[in-house]
Amino acid sequence: MPKPPKLNAFKKYFPKGRKTSIQEIVREPTAGGIIWRRNEKGDIEILLIQDAKDRWTIPKGHVEAGETAQQTARREIGEEAGLKEVEMQGWLGKIHFRYRRIDKLVLMTTQIYLVKALGDTNAIQKEEWMNDIKWFSFNDALEAIEYEDIAKLILKGKIRIREENL
Repeated sequence: MPKPPKLNAFKKYFPKGRKTSIQEIVREPTAGGIIWRRNEKGDIEILLIQDAKDRWTIPKGHVEAGETAQQTARREIGEEAGLKEVEMQGWLGKIHFRYRRIDKLVLMTTQIYLVKALGDTNAIQKEEWMNDIKWFSFNDALEAIEYEDIAKLILKGKIRIREENL
């Protein structure tokens, strides 16, 4: 008769301590913008921020009480990029993220707007928590962006810029 396996040999496959089960589902509405400008050659450039985990993304943040998603996008662009002079050029779409926060499942929906940077577009400034902020050529922005859903909306934004002669 074969010897039963030693349970201690299997413990290495299971993390110590159990995760707490999900107790609550939380919905978090957020909004942000795909910010663009034309460089001196007339080519489209996209502004991206690099978060604390070195991922390139767009400025976005939580919708506050009494705010519309579009107002949130404008505020967040001002806070995260230092751009106060912008032209909101319409809604591009929404993206969904979900992640676990201890015992909560967070369902985040982000409304994304096409936003043209006006004024001194070189006067961008990053917030303390960011690793970087910079203007990318359109193709480089698509290459750098970490999230496929945002990349698709950047492409959609470029189509709108061309079709509407923005």
